[in-house]
Amino acid sequence: MGNWDNDRETHQDQDVLVETKKKVKKPPMYRVILHNDDYTTMEFVVHILQTIFHKGLLEAQRIMYSVHLKGIGIAGVYTFEIAEAKVTRVIDEARAQGFPLMCTMEED
Repeated sequence: MGNWDNDRETHQDQDVLVETKKKVKKPPMYRVILHNDDYTTMEFVVHILQTIFHKGLLEAQRIMYSVHLKGIGIAGVYTFEIAEAKVTRVIDEARAQGFPLMCTMEED
């Protein structure tokens, strides 16, 4: 009977589940950058920042002044697909309004 108990314990040990966790690598992020030009109005840049990037007025103005004074401003940081879509929306809306506003993306 002692052997039967040992077999039973051994059998129970084999039924133990081991949980493993896989580490999921975060996707690379991309900065969406607005570039200064001599034609796009400050008001339009603020409009773009508020409507496409969902920035509040003060944040939009701060970024717009960065574009105006430093030549570029970071509108946001997103995954590749979202950054790409925002770049396209900015350029499309700018062209529709007759502005040459440049918008690019680069890995963060």
